[in-house]
Amino acid sequence: MSTRHLVDPSLLPLIAHEFLPGLSRENLADGRTFMDQMIASIAPRTTALRGEVRIPGRNGAPDVRLVIQTPPGHATARPAVLLLHGGGMVMGSASMGEGFDAELALAHNAVVVSVDYRLAPEVPFPGPIDDVYAALRWVHANAASLGVDPSRIVLMGQSAGGGLAASLAQLTRDDNGPLPAAQILIYPMLDARTGTPLEVDPNPTTGEFSWTRAHTRFGWESLRGDYLPTDSRAGHFSASLGQDVSGLPPAFIAVGSLDVFFDESMDYARRLSRAGVPVELHVYPGAIHGFDAIPNAWMTTSFKRELNEALTRALRAPPELAS
Repeated sequence: MSTRHLVDPSLLPLIAHEFLPGLSRENLADGRTFMDQMIASIAPRTTALRGEVRIPGRNGAPDVRLVIQTPPGHATARPAVLLLHGGGMVMGSASMGEGFDAELALAHNAVVVSVDYRLAPEVPFPGPIDDVYAALRWVHANAASLGVDPSRIVLMGQSAGGGLAASLAQLTRDDNGPLPAAQILIYPMLDARTGTPLEVDPNPTTGEFSWTRAHTRFGWESLRGDYLPTDSRAGHFSASLGQDVSGLPPAFIAVGSLDVFFDESMDYARRLSRAGVPVELHVYPGAIHGFDAIPNAWMTTSFKRELNEALTRALRAPPELAS
């Protein structure tokens, strides 16, 4: 069935020019070029102090590049946001974190660290999750020199980055690593079963536009490589496959009702709630994947307000520190 009539009119410009109808190894270079050009067309809009650092990779992996944006002025106990970019696990770069997301976090006087994790299929699981975990541990270990409060590090990601943030929350819990203050999941890519015969009750109204089941299937196949997600690391690969979601940090989840990731976001929010994890869920009717690319759409305005409020709560200092 066609769902064009369900798309909010304000978002019709997003579906006027279809993204690659299907991703493959053969056209992945074109997809990456398209995304890089899109990123380059959006100039960073912050007055932060921008720097780069390379940190040791996990388990002997290559160094990981981090882009660090620090608010002006001196502070010793700012919160921090670890930003994980989108791109279906196969595209994108840390530069995607230098626009709106960083601008929003910097408005909260937070140090913003964007992670240039390695991409599949060249680097399959566990390469990308190892890179973002190395980044989290580095920020926590170097909190004093960064002027960061180690108890107020928030994970934040869009699409594939949202999925990595959710998986990272599970990994650091399982490894007794640093405990993030919150996980901000923006239309997150959570479930490796989506777009495959294993998908539970596929929704006929989701995934027609912007980012499809075909895109999703290629992203997960690229990330999986030779890994079979049947062991205790399954949740580190695909957050929805984690058997235990208790003891995770509070979550904020935002997704459009027509997004291919709608049902898995709803299911993950339900599981978090049942496990005793505080969860805030926002669903935007008529919204497709990446809806916030239309800045003046009503749901973008609503989303930005609700995201800003969620970050305010997540980054807030405990009463004893704020007094």
